[in-house]
Amino acid sequence: MSAREHFEIEADWVHVVFNEDSPVREVYGFTGAQGRINLEGVRFRPRGRPSRTLLIYMHPASTLELLPVPRAMAAAGAHVLCAGSRYARNDAPLIMEKVVVDCGAYVRHAKEVWDYDKVVLAGWSGGGSLAVFYQSQAERPTITQTPAGDPVEMAGLVRGDGIIFHAAHLSRAEVLCEFIDPSVLDEHDPSIRDPELDLYDRRNPNRPPYSAEFLAHFRSAQLARVRRRTAWVKEVLATIRARRSQESERAILTHCTMAEPRFLDATIDPNDRAIGTCFLGDPRSANHSPAGVARYSTLRAWLSQWSIDDSQALALRNVRNVTAPLLVIENSADDAVPQPHTRMLFEASSSPDRQFECIKGANHYYAGQPDQLQEAVAVVFEWMQGRRLID
Repeated sequence: MSAREHFEIEADWVHVVFNEDSPVREVYGFTGAQGRINLEGVRFRPRGRPSRTLLIYMHPASTLELLPVPRAMAAAGAHVLCAGSRYARNDAPLIMEKVVVDCGAYVRHAKEVWDYDKVVLAGWSGGGSLAVFYQSQAERPTITQTPAGDPVEMAGLVRGDGIIFHAAHLSRAEVLCEFIDPSVLDEHDPSIRDPELDLYDRRNPNRPPYSAEFLAHFRSAQLARVRRRTAWVKEVLATIRARRSQESERAILTHCTMAEPRFLDATIDPNDRAIGTCFLGDPRSANHSPAGVARYSTLRAWLSQWSIDDSQALALRNVRNVTAPLLVIENSADDAVPQPHTRMLFEASSSPDRQFECIKGANHYYAGQPDQLQEAVAVVFEWMQGRRLID
């Protein structure tokens, strides 16, 4: 079958439900009501084309059914599930370990209810580290609790038959370490800043192309801010627990988290990305936007998603436990994922069957790029067909 064939797409609403008891109600509304987890997704099927294989596209916090890649895969002949976690469109309380549990519910449903023979975990963008995290625990379960110490059940996950790491970063924690603004001196008042660390302050004498010395200082200050924040989170969580009161969790706000030097300097990890912009638009505005990375969180979610020293969802570590066939795709003009991440993941992999591809000129979302999008689709189909992962 050629990836250039085009099918009409049928879309079905998907509802997967399972029981889970939790002392903390972390999701507003019906999603986590009465000890039951309700998950929603959309399955795309090419009209008139049955398949024994399902591609699952899942992001920890986003829903992907409106994005180009899953739809293009379905139009080319694949059965595709865009799976939403319990935290769909709200990553403030998100626990990565529980997203893995949600992913497991979809994989089991695909094989036991829908009767697919093979499931390929297609990790696009933030879904890449999730797919690797899931597969590592499916192949070698080791985790019994979250970074906050809450119990979580990882045993019994159904293995995926293949993994795609597509325009994906290494983890939410690593992205935050590379994006957070180290010039913020007061977490309660982001206007109090160090101008010599503020990429967007005209008083900053350090301008692109940045010196190696400045970048080293900047990266060190970024890491220091994340670790200060984490230390504070742990202190507050310990205080809450010691009080033994009705309070068990707390929401937090972290200002200014979109100050990545790569957005302004083409000489850092050069690729084909546009300079002066990013996947959220103008990085100067995005740095203060309500939609910024890690802007809203809870104490437990911070430790699970954003703490570089505590998160268990680090792809470089988890990929070493993955033996399933692995396809790694880099977009050469990616304006969201730091350029080194895909190659680093590929080189860290211990899979006996791994493949690396680069889509020249492709931006993160393939925005206005139908040719690059079709090239990516063809790469995925050829890889799956070569491994008999799709009929």
